[in-house]
Amino acid sequence: DAAHAETEATLARQRQFVADASHELRTPLTSVLANLELLAESLQGEEADAARSALRSSRRMRRLVADLLLLARTDVGRIVRREPCDLAQIVVEATAELGPVSSEHELTLDAHPVVVDASRDELHRLALNLIENALRHTPPGTEIRVSTTATSAGDARFVVEDDGPGVPERLASTLFERFIRGAGDRGGSFGLGLAIVRAVAESHGGSVTLEQTHPGAPQPGARFVVTLPSAGAPLNLDYDGKDHRASAQAVVD
Repeated sequence: DAAHAETEATLARQRQFVADASHELRTPLTSVLANLELLAESLQGEEADAARSALRSSRRMRRLVADLLLLARTDVGRIVRREPCDLAQIVVEATAELGPVSSEHELTLDAHPVVVDASRDELHRLALNLIENALRHTPPGTEIRVSTTATSAGDARFVVEDDGPGVPERLASTLFERFIRGAGDRGGSFGLGLAIVRAVAESHGGSVTLEQTHPGAPQPGARFVVTLPSAGAPLNLDYDGKDHRASAQAVVD
């Protein structure tokens, strides 16, 4: 019991350190990025190339710090401000954001309005990570289908499915753990994307599951299902409030 208590206390201190360090790193990183952006615009030739390279690396560092901070908040049970928001609208915006990098895939969207009580920024990150994961781990030409709907039980459901190679059985059990990267990862990720999806879903009282869409087939596909409690209250939606069935490029246009 004493050893267990000491282990838990050590883990708690580590989580708090990650949260504090991530928070403190954001301010100097913002300054570094601003200066690098100015340098990249003002320099020429090889010096400009070096500045742009440093800028890209710093942006990746900022993303990693943001990811670690989000995970640290969930580890220590910190709850950010939440409000009723439309899950479909968040997914539409995330899909549009990824439109420019999804041209080699057939990305379709079927969004039905459903209200959840949530942190809008965290759900946006969840949606981005799931769609990016599908883009990163499927070959060009693969169809990726994104949808939101309300279940018969009254919950909100967000689904990202594809007809790609699926998830190897050896990875399925650890897929949502931190720093796990699949062999087909072509995007240089940190292996935190799906861990963040699970952390955000669970911190909102929901869950995420993985299914193979066509078990036993040469291309079994993968289907990620996020289920969240529905707030139930109607919203004055910023968009038309209708079902959205469109390609990602149409959303971007």
